[in-house]
Amino acid sequence: MRAPDGHDALLERAISIPAAGESLQGDLALPRGARALVVLSHGSGSSRHSPRNRDVAARMRAAGLGTLRLDLLAPAEEALDRRTRELRFDIRLLATRLIGALDWLTSEPTTARLRIGLFGASTGAAAALVAAVARPDRVQALVSRGGRPDLAEPVLFQVRTPTLLIVGGADPIVVTLNRLAFGVLGAPDKELRIVPRATHRFEEPGALEEVARLGADWFARHLRHGLLARAKRWA
Repeated sequence: MRAPDGHDALLERAISIPAAGESLQGDLALPRGARALVVLSHGSGSSRHSPRNRDVAARMRAAGLGTLRLDLLAPAEEALDRRTRELRFDIRLLATRLIGALDWLTSEPTTARLRIGLFGASTGAAAALVAAVARPDRVQALVSRGGRPDLAEPVLFQVRTPTLLIVGGADPIVVTLNRLAFGVLGAPDKELRIVPRATHRFEEPGALEEVARLGADWFARHLRHGLLARAKRWA
């Protein structure tokens, strides 16, 4: 099967994951021979269909990684959140859904043996940190893009998963929040990378590509030997 972005894929399909009483919608894609899977959990006002999420996922697959773009809110909840902006900041809810998805991946034959990385954006990064603490045996690496790790402050010192925080240099409030969270973060292997002149959504030319390169390199280091060379082909 060939994926829409042009990469050969062993499997690409829309999936529905039962988690905490809801059916979460996602798009799973596994390049041929993939040994690792990155779960992309977005946050504030985004969705798995956003161009940023699709582009980052495509670049992860180009590096040999499987991807799961996942909506942590059900469609009715997303509609409510667009009006109230409340659920996107309910980190406990988002983390519970993400933990449910991790458990589902463990039980699913096509993904049960894959090493797992989490790629969280905005409030989805806080949910990813909480999930990494709850399932340390399942999450081998974590990347935060423009994330709000401060919203996971109660568990930051418990994080042991290798964690990369990526922030835009022109996003001063979030830079400060990430620097403070980085100081508390308990992961022995951790890095904070600032992309110069990038704003919160990394919409500047080349900014999202730099995020994807940094993320793929991080996952290559912690999820699978040999990925790094492939990742650098599009760096």
